[in-house]
Formats: sequence, structure tokens, C-alpha cells
Amino acid sequence: MKINERRGQKNWRLGLVLAVLLGGILLAACQPQPTAPPLTSQPILTPVPVVSPTPLPERLVYSPGQLVDYIAQTGDTLPALASHFNTTIEEIREANPIIPNDATTMPPGFPMQIPIYYEPFWGTPFKILPNSLFINGPAQTDFDTGAFIASQPGWLKSYEQYAGDKQRTGAEIIDYIATNFSVSPRLLLAVLEYQLEALSNPVPPQDLEDYPLGYEERTHTGLYMQLVWATNTLNNGYYGWLTGRLDTLEHLDSTIENPDPWQNAGSVALQYYFSLLLPKDAYQKAIGPDGFAQTYQQLFGDPWLTPSHIPGSLRQPEMLLPFERGRTWSLTGGPHTGWGKGEPWAALDFAPPGVSGCGRSKAWAAAAASGVVTRSETGIVELDLDGDGNPRTGWVIFYLHIATQGRIPLGAWVEAGEKIGFPSCEGGTSSGTHLHIVRKYNGEWVSADGVIPFNLEGWIANNGATAYSGMLTRFSQIVIANDKSSRVSHITAGE
Repeated sequence: MKINERRGQKNWRLGLVLAVLLGGILLAACQPQPTAPPLTSQPILTPVPVVSPTPLPERLVYSPGQLVDYIAQTGDTLPALASHFNTTIEEIREANPIIPNDATTMPPGFPMQIPIYYEPFWGTPFKILPNSLFINGPAQTDFDTGAFIASQPGWLKSYEQYAGDKQRTGAEIIDYIATNFSVSPRLLLAVLEYQLEALSNPVPPQDLEDYPLGYEERTHTGLYMQLVWATNTLNNGYYGWLTGRLDTLEHLDSTIENPDPWQNAGSVALQYYFSLLLPKDAYQKAIGPDGFAQTYQQLFGDPWLTPSHIPGSLRQPEMLLPFERGRTWSLTGGPHTGWGKGEPWAALDFAPPGVSGCGRSKAWAAAAASGVVTRSETGIVELDLDGDGNPRTGWVIFYLHIATQGRIPLGAWVEAGEKIGFPSCEGGTSSGTHLHIVRKYNGEWVSADGVIPFNLEGWIANNGATAYSGMLTRFSQIVIANDKSSRVSHITAGE
């Protein structure tokens, strides 16, 4: 290593430490310091201190390329920041030369200067919810959904509905959706309280079996399917902003709004959700300090006391292709949604040879990394790589379409490359036998193509023009996704 390179890395580390310390001081100075209740179950009728929001910053009409101050937030990346501020990665790097070339996620609290190019119709700078309380991550580990709902006077505690192939209580529906979409159960409860008074009113709304959340589509009747749509929509807003692909909200009256460049993904997700449901006046209230934010705080206390869940410089651990060594499968799906529809494009699909339609395969799916099985149910296997048995923390590999017969049991420890089950059509929707594989970190889906690309034995995922297209590349080698399992899609494990 050259002396200048060593000095540059040393200067980056020293500068980063000083910058993060400075950022922490600045953030502490700007934050209110209330005595807030902990994030524990608490009856809704118990008075909760209301935190006065800090004054909102004034957004100016900036000169093109003018440098503005910015404090890095959880999960920030240079591509997303370039999109939010209508600038380029190169210009951000030029203004912040301390950032190394291989930077992934920015350290939360890191002060930056970003060249900004003004866009009209900026939305509010008021922040509703931190990212760490949007996802089903570390902050949700000790939350008991059933106990919390039982402590409230609302109708949800006596509600039941057939959902996910079985009859479920209101609490079970919340946990089922929260687990599948990896969205906070607290967030879903706050949505139901804000829109339907599900926790405070003993009398359920009359349209509970129709379109209680306001999304009128015939395949989404009833509370369960309405909440599925709501959660999927929230995820689309969250990951759309986090990746930089969402930059505009279109309201019911066809007016548009560009989220404030300083916003965080959790807040933009709620803005996006309410923009699709509410007329402008109701929307403005919902996203302001007297709307959803107030409801959440009354239920669970001040959300801004929760620490970040995505560290700076996050990197994926080493992973193998998810089938046995020496076997050749096909890449049948490039980057596409991890769960549901839309964002994020976090998953890849692989299919074994010699199987047509949903026929039975004798080819084993394998563990891409060592870990403990924290889910083993219809179609699903989930590996917790840190081994603590909590899928809300650390790196997790999520498999879909694993056959019931031969599936690895819950609680088993598996080494990288060992068998976990057979690919199939079980779980979700599938037109043919295959394996769907996704990564999560601290409960957050990790995009397959991004600053932390899906890397399987050196094969790097690349987005295509549309979901499911795309490819894997390794140096000069290219494997192109093809749902017909053509030769261009073939890839061999262990080579």
C-alpha cells in the first residue's frame, strides 16, 4: 500500500471520528430533551407527555449547486442523497473529500455538505417517524402485540378474521403481516388507531368487511387485505425514498409534491401512504405534528429516543450460491421485490434443472451462509446468521418456495453449503418450481443492486430495466436472468 493511501485512510478515520462526534453534539443540541416513557405497553387512556416539536427549518430558493448542511441519517447512501438533493454523487464527493471511494452506508450523525439544486413544490420538513421504528427490527424485539392490544379498550382485541390460511385474532393478524413484510407492529397498530380507532373505540366501524382503510379494490376487502395493501404501500414509500427511486408524490387532486430533501424514509413512507388516501386538508393534518405523529406518541412515547439500526460502512458477510456445490441451476429472476409488490428490489430467483411447471425437484437448496433456523413454515426458511435466534437483529437470509417435505426444522443450526430443503411452488405465488432468496439486516430488506450488492461467491447482482430482469456479473462473466432457463441463465455453484 502506498504511503499516501495509508495517510488518506488514516485521515478518513480520524476525520470521521471527529465528524461523528461533531454531528452528535449538533444533533443533541437540536433535539428536545423531554422525559418520555419507554417503548412499553401502555393503555391509550393514560396521559402521556406531549413533546413540543422543534421549530421547522425554513427552506430557501437555493442557488444552483449551493452547498447546504446535512447530517447523515440512518441508512443514507450517496446515490439516494444525490436523488433527494437533485445533484450527483460526483458533486457530493467533491464537497466531502473525506468520504472513501468504497463507502456504503453513511454513519448516522456524520455532518456533510451537499450541493443542492432547487425543485418546486417541496413538502414539509416535519419528520413523523424514525426509520428504526418503521421496520420490524431491534426496537421491536421485546414488544408483545397481543398484550398491548389486550390492555386497550378498542374493538381490535375482540376481532377475528380468516387470514393467511387460518382464523387469526387481531393481534395475530398484526404479527403475521409485520413478520412477512418486516414492518413494525407498532406502526401498524398506530395506523389502525389513527384511521379506525381500533385501540380506543370499543365499537368497530361499519365498513370493516369492505374497505375500512379507504383502498377500494375488490381483491382487498376486509381488514386483513386492507392492511396487507397498506403495509405494502408503506414499504414502497420507505424503500422508494431509501433507494432514491421515489422522488414525487401525486395527490388525489393530481397536484404533485416533492418530499423535502432532508426527510427520512420512515416519514416519506407515511407521506406516500396518506397521499394516496386523503384529500389535501386531511393529508396535511395526517403528516403534521397533530396527526399520525401525535397518535403514535400517545400510544408508545417519543419515537425519536430510539437509536439508529443501520450503522455506517455496512457490508455483507460472505455468501455462497444457494444450491449444492458443483450443481448448475438457472437465474430465473433478477432483482425484484423481497415480499409483496414493488419495493425494494431485494430478491433473486434460482431454478433447478429438469423440472417443468411446479413439478417436484430432487435438487437441494443450500444455506448461503451458516446460521440458525428462525422460521420453518409453509414455503419459508429463514436463517439468522448471528446465531442469537432473533431474526430482527443482524444479517438474515430469507428463502421462499421451500417444499414442506425435507424442509430443515425450526431451531436447527446449519453450516454454509448444507441442505435446507427442496425448491417448490409452495408459499406465495409461483408459476414454476424455484427458490427465492433475500437478505435483511436488522429487519431491513437490503436491495440486491446498490451500495451493498447481493454477492454470491463473487457474483454481483445488477438491476435490469424492469423487476425480474437483470443479471449476475463476476469480472467478465455475465449470467442473464431468464425465466425459460436458457443457457445464458445457467450458473454453477462452487466454480
